[in-house]
Amino acid sequence: MAIDLDEPIYVNDGPLRPGEYATLEPSDPATVPMDELRRRLKDNGYLYLKGILPREDVLASRRAYFRYLEPSGVLKPGSDPVDGIFDASKDVAEFPGIGVGRLEDMAPQAQDFVSRALDAHTQPWYAQDLCKHPVLLDFMARFTGWGMEHTLPLERTLLRNNIPQTKAIGVHYDQIFLRYGEPTSVTVWVPMGDVDQRGGGLIYLEGGHLLGKHFEDEFTTKAKANGLTDEEAKSAFNRNMLSSGVLTDGPAAFGREHGRRWLVTGYEAGDVVLHTTYMIHASTVNHDKNHVIRLATDLRFVDSSRPWDERWGEQFRLGDGV
Repeated sequence: MAIDLDEPIYVNDGPLRPGEYATLEPSDPATVPMDELRRRLKDNGYLYLKGILPREDVLASRRAYFRYLEPSGVLKPGSDPVDGIFDASKDVAEFPGIGVGRLEDMAPQAQDFVSRALDAHTQPWYAQDLCKHPVLLDFMARFTGWGMEHTLPLERTLLRNNIPQTKAIGVHYDQIFLRYGEPTSVTVWVPMGDVDQRGGGLIYLEGGHLLGKHFEDEFTTKAKANGLTDEEAKSAFNRNMLSSGVLTDGPAAFGREHGRRWLVTGYEAGDVVLHTTYMIHASTVNHDKNHVIRLATDLRFVDSSRPWDERWGEQFRLGDGV
């Protein structure tokens, strides 16, 4: 999907300026050799695969999701659930994200919406049909070299809806949340539907995998110099994050501070992006002109023959501490 580099890209701390973002480069898994795909992930920290999943299968899961949430009143009356169009006459505060607070502290409308969004993680049209799609499992087994026997899709996934004009995901890298295993996990971000370049998709920091590894190594060296054990170092590092676990909420300032551009694009149903556990990324604020809700999920794959963060072996739930 072509992007317009002159069109403003909004993040939590304002628009990215011209020259502060560039295009995320796609790869065609049908024509690019596997060794070259592996090189691109290693060199760039991400691998943007076009059309690897059957579009109709992704849209089937999207339709099922919004049908499941439709009784909460989130959708525009009379619209097709697969379009995921937000009812712009409603207050967005009635439809909070899945990680913004405790259910018991929410108003009844918000409780219903969040409960449905949480329950969706366990539904077969998502947990089985999408998260364990045979095309994805086969590709990951071959791409990683782990084989089907050791290619393990973690049960804990993050199925997120991003309603227009709500807060976006802050700057982070995934090893922050997976420190109780080796840093070998691969994240697969799956946009469940088409996402306009202004529609809340993921953005990646150019060379962010190197910077993320630098942050981790620098802190670990300091922690060990101060006599901390590995376990104490993990806890100390996490205390330096924001309460949500991110490095900062503001991608624009972060990119300027480190002199790096953000890589952006529009996505289509069937695309996925692989990224390494140290790759720094965030998301844009959803400014879709048609009020389309961005729906996407984070899947993680590990080599089951190696130590992995077993806290991720169960479905996501509020307050699970991960």
